[in-house]
Amino acid sequence: MTGRAEAIAHGAATIINAIATGKGAAVGVDLWTKAAVALTNEAGHVDVTIRSDSSENPALAQKTVGRILKHFGLEQEFGAKVETTSNIPVARGLKSSSAAANAIALATTAAIERNLDDVTVVKLGVDGALDAKVTITGAFDDACASYFGGVVITDNMERRIIKRFELTEAPAVLFYVPAEKTYTACSDVKRMKSMASAVKIAYKEALNGNYWAALTLNGLIYSSALGYDSSSAVDALTAGAIAAGLSGTGPAVSAIVSEENVDLVKEVWRKREGEILEARINLEKARVVC
Repeated sequence: MTGRAEAIAHGAATIINAIATGKGAAVGVDLWTKAAVALTNEAGHVDVTIRSDSSENPALAQKTVGRILKHFGLEQEFGAKVETTSNIPVARGLKSSSAAANAIALATTAAIERNLDDVTVVKLGVDGALDAKVTITGAFDDACASYFGGVVITDNMERRIIKRFELTEAPAVLFYVPAEKTYTACSDVKRMKSMASAVKIAYKEALNGNYWAALTLNGLIYSSALGYDSSSAVDALTAGAIAAGLSGTGPAVSAIVSEENVDLVKEVWRKREGEILEARINLEKARVVC
């Protein structure tokens, strides 16, 4: 047994936030998280180093490693050292937790020289996120978009992929990222669930292939529920974005933008305080890299 492996998983952007109805959709983006996992003989102890944000809680990594080891009956045999690096800002709605859980789950599985099918890897990462209390629904939609790439529509309650769209084009994805962090687990669930009937309409649009219109509609609905100013999304649409809306529980706003309008959207967002990230839609699966 080599006892060490490294894996990469990508970020995602919300199309339908699943908190209101238990059903969601997301699209993969090529922001990334890498996780290196090295096994130790300290059973039950997981030492975590988060290179990109050392202030973050290590519980997600610890719980995800624990879930993988327990799945194979190895929790009394091994501990681990985990190191993650990422270019995904934490707690902004850009699926940093889903990407980290996927990368850690994959790397741990490879380190113990075992094999799992893709959906089981995703589900064990979701279990780790729930154990760590960094998610409300388990974010199965986000985790699937992070792992598989493209557009993924899911039933989060049943942890089932309803539909996938294999995109042939990869337009730009711009994110307007305010400075403040917002942790999903601290969001007002009651207010979000009060919007369920409207969210169901957006979800139907996504199922019918109108996923960019669904992204915009979902963003307006959740911005209203959570008290966010939606003008940054409207500004992006006015500047020529195909779609724009709140990602996750925010505060980041994502915009799907054709190449010729990227600079126009950036120009309107530069008038606001915060960071602008540019990515592309990701079509690659998460994978072990060494």
